[in-house]
Amino acid sequence: MDASRLASAAAEAYATQAKPPLTEELVAKVRDALLAAIAETGAAGETGRIERLNAALDAFETDLDAVVGPRIASLDETSAAVTTRHRSEAGQPLRAFGGQ
Repeated sequence: MDASRLASAAAEAYATQAKPPLTEELVAKVRDALLAAIAETGAAGETGRIERLNAALDAFETDLDAVVGPRIASLDETSAAVTTRHRSEAGQPLRAFGGQ
């Protein structure tokens, strides 16, 4: 599977649920960060890839300090299907701009 297709699918899944909504420029930045995480060598297998993708999303949100979105739960390499999960604190989804 093409790494850029996987990164695009993951970025779109993230952007769909990110709060506040992302501009096209920010979606492109997320896609670039995810592509770099996919291309990274080191941790092997699906679990390692998911951890790298989620670390890239953490870094993106920390750098921007104004957006909150889901994390990647699974990424099917064959179909580029992405499943996300919300991060939560006390059972409530995290919010941008001030957290809980």
